[in-house]
Amino acid sequence: MKRLLGAVFVGLLVVLPLIAGGEYYINLASQVLIAALFALSLNLMVGYAGLTSLGHAGYLGLAAYTSGWLMTQLGWGHLTSSVTALAVTTAMAGVFGLIALRASGISFLMITLALGQILWGLAYRWTGVTGGDNGISGLTRPAPFGLDLGPAQAFYYFVLLVFLVVWGAIAVWVRSPFGASIRGSKDQPRRMSTLGYNVWLIRWITFVVSGFLGGVAGLMYVYYHQFISPHSLSLANSAEMLLMVIAGGAGTLSGPVVGAALVLLLKNVASAYIDRWIMLLGFVFIFIVMFVPGGVVEGVARLRRPAWLRRTGAPLATAAPEGAAEGKAP
Repeated sequence: MKRLLGAVFVGLLVVLPLIAGGEYYINLASQVLIAALFALSLNLMVGYAGLTSLGHAGYLGLAAYTSGWLMTQLGWGHLTSSVTALAVTTAMAGVFGLIALRASGISFLMITLALGQILWGLAYRWTGVTGGDNGISGLTRPAPFGLDLGPAQAFYYFVLLVFLVVWGAIAVWVRSPFGASIRGSKDQPRRMSTLGYNVWLIRWITFVVSGFLGGVAGLMYVYYHQFISPHSLSLANSAEMLLMVIAGGAGTLSGPVVGAALVLLLKNVASAYIDRWIMLLGFVFIFIVMFVPGGVVEGVARLRRPAWLRRTGAPLATAAPEGAAEGKAP
């Protein structure tokens, strides 16, 4: 059943441009996929490793700025600039991981917040490189194999391909033995250490991979907007992505995607009809935290459980093996 639902979901994504009814909705779908990419990268830390970060937007902005600067200032092509941008972002994630993983809990959260604000400050003040408030504009989209990604539909399929590759890679990774060790380092770090696992190294590798995938989302972000500004590295952007992960369901493969769609639809569609759409978003988040603390995906899964199991409060993984298939710890 889960494979069938997954196939139906991918099929809907493929035919979406044909039924969307206009470029606006195709572009909105591209934004949702890009946000989902970024939320998936953050979910590796928040949902699987238990490391809540408020500076993750720094990797998105760093990759975007590096790629944009190399293309506009040095005249590099899209391929070389994107590979270099991902290398720089991954290296920065490695350095930040060495600093942040010296702490845990609220201290880890504050360190990631501080590191993210450092990158935001550099983007805002280093005007000779980043353009300051004006950002970097005049960027172009890549043309892989001579394909023009300028039209909304063509770019949507490009982002969809990247999204499916990343989503599939994450699914394989979190279900692998190393993925089990990540969940173990979250749930039972002392027991994992006793069994001979290097918990710190497991978390650091997860931190670096999360930063790398955040850089991939950053490239899609800058290709879509063809512009980059300090806002992309801001605390508000990091908090919005964290909201997507929590609202959809941390520690699941589909949760960040659902959360990204929920937040982006409220942000872009509801704002056209409601002036105080941010208040609406806040009420939705409060409702999820109070009544569906595990997120929308886990809430739907609980509704599918037999009524007697819901009354007894049995663990979700016991009644619904699909939670394990989503990569959740039993």
